Amino acid sequence: MKNLYKISILLGLLATASSCKKSFLDLSDPTKKNADKFYKDEDQVKQAVSGAYSSLQDHVNSQYIFAEMSSDNTTIQLNPSDRGQTDRVEAFEFWNVTATNVNIADMYNQSYNALYNINFALAKIEGVTAISDAKKAQYKGELQFMRAYYYFNLVRYFGGVVLITEPLANSSDAFKTARATEAEVYAQIIKDLTEAANSLPEKSAYAAADLGRASKGSALGLLGKVYLTMKDYAKAESTLREVLTLGYSLVANYADVFAINNKNNIESLFEVQYQGGNNLGEWSSFIYTFAPRNSEGAVTGFPTSRPAGWNIPTRNIISEFEANDQRKAVALKEGYTNAAGTFVAIPFVNKYNHPHTIEGRTDDNWPVLRYADVLLMLAEAINEQRGPGDAYQYLNQVRRRAGLADRTALSQESFRTAIRHERRVELAFENDRWFDLKRAFTSTQMAAILNAHGQAEKASPTVDRGGVPFTANDYKFDEYEALYPIPDRQLFLDENLKQNPGY
Repeated sequence: MKNLYKISILLGLLATASSCKKSFLDLSDPTKKNADKFYKDEDQVKQAVSGAYSSLQDHVNSQYIFAEMSSDNTTIQLNPSDRGQTDRVEAFEFWNVTATNVNIADMYNQSYNALYNINFALAKIEGVTAISDAKKAQYKGELQFMRAYYYFNLVRYFGGVVLITEPLANSSDAFKTARATEAEVYAQIIKDLTEAANSLPEKSAYAAADLGRASKGSALGLLGKVYLTMKDYAKAESTLREVLTLGYSLVANYADVFAINNKNNIESLFEVQYQGGNNLGEWSSFIYTFAPRNSEGAVTGFPTSRPAGWNIPTRNIISEFEANDQRKAVALKEGYTNAAGTFVAIPFVNKYNHPHTIEGRTDDNWPVLRYADVLLMLAEAINEQRGPGDAYQYLNQVRRRAGLADRTALSQESFRTAIRHERRVELAFENDRWFDLKRAFTSTQMAAILNAHGQAEKASPTVDRGGVPFTANDYKFDEYEALYPIPDRQLFLDENLKQNPGY
């Protein structure tokens, strides 16, 4: 990927189109032309769509907080000398999230800012005549895919949410909105993804510079996950089977799925694009967030680095890996050797740990949809309808790649357990665990699982707490917490919004 400059299309301020032909994420200054003078030709439409892609970075950068740390997959390495994160990031680990949480507010606001930009671009594209019908359909499909992705995350985090699919006539309308039902949100997601799948090209049709754009496989893969979440197993199966016909396959070596020299590989349906090693502002920095505090250069390779110690793998997930599972060493490390030659037994996420040339600026993309996920979803959809049967072939493809023996002769319930296990280790630290728990279990069951994990962490923390005691409310998960609270600021601004129960 070449340079991707940050762009925000808030209030319709957009960039002029780049005069040279570069990667699809190459953007220029976003403040030079008013939107009414923009959207005149294909280059400008492409520029606007690329701007929508850039917002995905901001979204993905923090998703580990909501989808991994709130689960039994990861924990935190506390900083005893800085307790400023107690009611922020730490609240998700200990299930003490309130409506005033800054991280919830930021995620909510970022999602709706991105949705505003997408809706605005979709509305403007309709009036552009200097573009072929095929390209117009493609760009609309890309925007619809992104809109569906944001709403799919929002509805799973919050339940019914404000549903807006067109630009608001004036800013005051933003304070007169009410929450749609979950059914209404899902109906819009399905509509967007169905239309996107019909208008987007297959991944193989994109030029090399455009790899990373949403494709037909991206839309179908996400649509299959939507149907699975809704427990519409027949539609999930038929949709996911379509993906099998599009030329995807598993990368032979699990580590190569995440290699920075193998981005947008044959297993990738969609990943958020980053570029490190330069000053263009498009780098990722996940390993600096995830590596243990005080590890300095032992993990990152830069002795002056000060990693944050967030998203630390728990003993719970470490024990989930079977003996000889080749994925374990790729997904996580159980400690590091410091500059003094001492091994420090603090685990860390390793998937996004690759050599890079500038401190803090890594080149790792973030996987959103992979073919392995499709295979496991398809196996789940088949099993839920008629038992394991021909579902084994899809589950066992994933296991064989990991160097493990086939699963055989399982009951329907045992196969459910096998799928849940396989998803957890195959997709570890890719922001799936929270959603998988919500899909697989009732709120009561989910509370039991998480509270058991919490009690185990209290009794024997994965990481030493440096003398910081637990509070009475730490690791106490109530059923209502399967949904996050609507930010209190939004409730204050819009009297039509109602809070989720329990908050």
